[in-house]
Amino acid sequence: MPFAAWAVLRWTGYEPGFRWRQLVAFTPYVAAAAPVVLAAALALRRWPAAVVAGAVSVALAAAVLPRAVADDSPGARGPALRVLAANLLYGQVPTKSVMDLLRRTGPDVLTLQELTPQALADLRNAGVDALFPHRVLHARHGAGGSGIYSRYPLRGRGPIDIGFLQARAEVLVPKAPPVEVVSVHPCAPAVPASADCWRKGLAALPGAEPRGRPRILAGDFNATLDHAYLRRLLDTGYRDAADAAGEGLRGTWPNIGKYSRTTPRVTLDHVLVDPRVAVHDFTTHTLPKTDHSPVQADLVLPAR
Repeated sequence: MPFAAWAVLRWTGYEPGFRWRQLVAFTPYVAAAAPVVLAAALALRRWPAAVVAGAVSVALAAAVLPRAVADDSPGARGPALRVLAANLLYGQVPTKSVMDLLRRTGPDVLTLQELTPQALADLRNAGVDALFPHRVLHARHGAGGSGIYSRYPLRGRGPIDIGFLQARAEVLVPKAPPVEVVSVHPCAPAVPASADCWRKGLAALPGAEPRGRPRILAGDFNATLDHAYLRRLLDTGYRDAADAAGEGLRGTWPNIGKYSRTTPRVTLDHVLVDPRVAVHDFTTHTLPKTDHSPVQADLVLPAR
């Protein structure tokens, strides 16, 4: 019955309180455990229980397994765009490690979360402006800052300011229409008091406009594909790059800290792309002194 209740809550999107919003992130692990109940019911010849356990196993598998299967990408014929998103955890990631990652991966667009004034100054001193001549930055002490760096010209837009600042800008890539990029970082639902900020921060993210401006949302969503609020955003037309590439079960949090010793890894960091954008590859990286894995998506934009 607990497995059945989990499946019902997950599929209906009903989130009955703060604790469930934390627990639903672990749906892939519950889906992996559900067949054990089915096997036990069959071994004990508990046929009604076996029927329920079988239905629940199928329902949970249907929610989770498609993330491990690559989707067909649209036939985009515009320029390639590599997007990298990284959470700096209060700006404490060593600057050299960040620069080494940037030089190794060569992103065209970089979104940073938890960008502090000190981290911003250190990156400038290390030469980040030479790699990315265009930037829209909203540094803030603590966890609330963010920024967008680009090899291509940017048109800055006002940030989403709900608890944390989520930077926004239009990237002007030659031979492609302007693409709006958001450095995503809603509040973390770590305590009940922040749950409303988390919900409002996700709800404020712009939806996809299949006939309008292409959009890419990249960063630390503090939500998995099992959270109803993120699924509602996807329902506007976005595709999750990891899911599209068959890499949707890669965990991105926690890498360090007290939770890393007791908490199974979940996927909180995403790159959501316009339905007209093709996803060619998705991967994760590691940085020291941050609990999130940087995520990288190799995309192809629609042609102008």
